[in-house]
Amino acid sequence: MEKLRCCGNFLESSKPYFAMISLQFGYAGMNIITKVSLNRGMSHYVLVVYRHAFATAVIAPFALLFERRGQPKITFPVFMQIFILALLGPVIDQNFYYAGLKYTSPTFSCAMSNMLPAMTFIMAVMCRMEKIDVKKVRCQAKIVGTVVAVAGAMLMTLYKGPIVELFWSKNIHPKQSNATDTTASTDKDWVKGSIFLIIATLAWASLFVLQAKALKTYKNHQLSLTSLVCFVGTLQAIVVTFVMEHKTSAWQIGWDMNLLAAAYAGIVTSSISYYVQGMVMKKRGPVFATAFSPLMMIIVAIMGSFILAEKIFLGGVVGSILIVMGLYSVLWGKHKENKEKEVEEEEIPEPVKAIQANGNNTILLIGDIEANEVELQKAEANNKLSAVAIAVPMQESHIIKTNQDQK
Repeated sequence: MEKLRCCGNFLESSKPYFAMISLQFGYAGMNIITKVSLNRGMSHYVLVVYRHAFATAVIAPFALLFERRGQPKITFPVFMQIFILALLGPVIDQNFYYAGLKYTSPTFSCAMSNMLPAMTFIMAVMCRMEKIDVKKVRCQAKIVGTVVAVAGAMLMTLYKGPIVELFWSKNIHPKQSNATDTTASTDKDWVKGSIFLIIATLAWASLFVLQAKALKTYKNHQLSLTSLVCFVGTLQAIVVTFVMEHKTSAWQIGWDMNLLAAAYAGIVTSSISYYVQGMVMKKRGPVFATAFSPLMMIIVAIMGSFILAEKIFLGGVVGSILIVMGLYSVLWGKHKENKEKEVEEEEIPEPVKAIQANGNNTILLIGDIEANEVELQKAEANNKLSAVAIAVPMQESHIIKTNQDQK
């Protein structure tokens, strides 16, 4: 029985790890499939439309089923919040990310996306949602991590370096490349793609910062908020696509890789991943969920070398290491901040308990055992008081005074 209990406890505690690892494989598959689709000529504007149309079709039924009651009223300020969130997420973030993915590589794009915590920290400071105290170690870790992550991104953007041959990919890379990766046009595309990825990460970070306010309105209706953002984002993406894509043939999609890319991205990364990541964050917190993102980069690097014959450059490797170091430095600072908040919440005194002593005399008991014993003795010796004032041990000491004449 004890062995069964130990196995059960182990499986229960391992669920968040298995969930996040599986999620990283799902994200990695999205990057590989999307890259193949973009290489075959699919417009990233059309891909964004179909992706969020699939996501809306999947999430909306669950929102209607589980969150039908108590829906918040969609006032004009609430609608503007949803409109801006849809503009930042489905439109700006996804379009620039897919454009950057098209010009660079899946591994490079995943490495750039690891800048998200550092970018979010910068946006939070600019919006005065994050306070900086340079004397505290956790704030120093956030600042240093942000600087290191940005330095890694700049290195990846401006320096490619020689090709790094992986031991399993020496015989995979074709030799008939005609040195296309060394041409000036390719280098320009690489820098352009890097800039697109940085813009996408900034939009994603802005989405997280602004989403905090929207979640206050939709605190118990997160599925509804996600479905509304995806729906409004789909409409916005359609308008953008009509402006940018003038060929009607760009909208054509069949039973091919283009359909798989749109359905996979909409169902897996915009629907299932939302639910799984939300459940993990409730149990283990946002820092735990974010800490697994570098694993996606490793999985994509391995899959990309096999499936796409992707070339990995020295600048990308060094920059990725710097970004991951900066990522964990920021996450460590955030973890320490959360621990400090938990300690502050634990310092709140216990609820006031009232007991009867000597007939009609009432004594208020709060937290401090020694003080309560002293006050009980005083109450027994003095029957004139019906209530006793007790000091509460807090950082800012307050005294609850209750003086009432005996009837």
